[in-house]
This record gives sequence, C-alpha cells and structure tokens, in this order.
Amino acid sequence: MEQKLQNENTYCPVSKTLSFIGGRWKVVILFYLQNGKRRFGEIAARIPNISRKVLTEQLKELEADGLIKREYFKEIPPRVEYSVTTLGLSLNNVLKEMENWGVQNKDL
Repeated sequence: MEQKLQNENTYCPVSKTLSFIGGRWKVVILFYLQNGKRRFGEIAARIPNISRKVLTEQLKELEADGLIKREYFKEIPPRVEYSVTTLGLSLNNVLKEMENWGVQNKDL
C-alpha cells in the first residue's frame, strides 16, 4: 500500500507523455506523419538535419511505443511505409498546439 501511494503522489502526466515523444526528432517525425503514410525517403527529405541512422532509430522507437506503424511491401525494390496509429493520432491536439506556439513565436 505504501509503495502504491508513493507512486500515485509522484506520477507526472507530462513526464509520461515525454517518455513517448521526448527527444529532438520524435515530435517532428509524428508531425510529418499526421497527414498520411510516408516512405523513409520522404520523411528524411522533410527533416534534412537528421542522419539516416538516427531517423531509423527514432522510427523504431516510435513503432515500439505503438505510435506509428511500419508496413513492409515485398516488391522489387522493397517498399516500406510509415503511418500513425490510433494512439499516435491521439497526439494530434498536442502537435497542433505546438505548431501554433511555434508560429506565434517564430521571431524569438
């Protein structure tokens, strides 16, 4: 009982959210996937400052957390598409507010 009470008193919903979308690139990746499926190259082109290695790692983490889905097509050449899951779509309001804040404060 004591342990449970301690966890309830120290729980922070912002920390929980950041555990899923924290870091430099995850929010940006989710932002670009909100409007539909994208291939790896399309995501990389929209975020030119991210290395392919880091992009791959971030996509894997977002997939493992259930925020995006990776769909592999057995074609020649192989094709992979990424899309936002229902859980990822639940972040739309958060991403929209971040976008609005960025637009309003672009000159800072």
